[in-house]
Amino acid sequence: MSQTIAVLKGDGIGPEIMDATLRVLSALDCGLHYEFLDAGLTALDKHGQPMPDETIEAIRKHRIALKGPLTTPVGGGFTSLNVQLRREFDLYANVRPAISFPGTRSRYENIDLITVRENTEGAYLSDGQSLTDDGETARDQVTPDMGGTGTTDTFADALVAHLHG
Repeated sequence: MSQTIAVLKGDGIGPEIMDATLRVLSALDCGLHYEFLDAGLTALDKHGQPMPDETIEAIRKHRIALKGPLTTPVGGGFTSLNVQLRREFDLYANVRPAISFPGTRSRYENIDLITVRENTEGAYLSDGQSLTDDGETARDQVTPDMGGTGTTDTFADALVAHLHG
């Protein structure tokens, strides 16, 4: 079985990180194929927008994406590319596992926890950014909406049930 992954190399150190990541994934020899897509500053230069429709549609088609760090242009009313992806694909849960490994030096031992954080509300829902003409004042509008919190709670409950069956 093969799987094609939409790859957004990213900006800054993104391409270097992505090249190393793809070398590791390719070494696994597990039938992965890659479709490289434009996003961030590269896309802005080539397409006039930092997240072209073609990129969104390819992610939707493959149902999986590997994304490097992306730069959202400052000013001009661009919404954060991360926020745009969260909204477009309803990525409401930020799942962060933390595990300690035997034989490695760390502050604590026997750590095995997962943090599930709501990813589309509050500070993560940033919308309506603007910069005054003189560049002295930046504004950001946040509209509270507690709708996703229940969804995230349900997701976290399902994750616990899956892990501890």
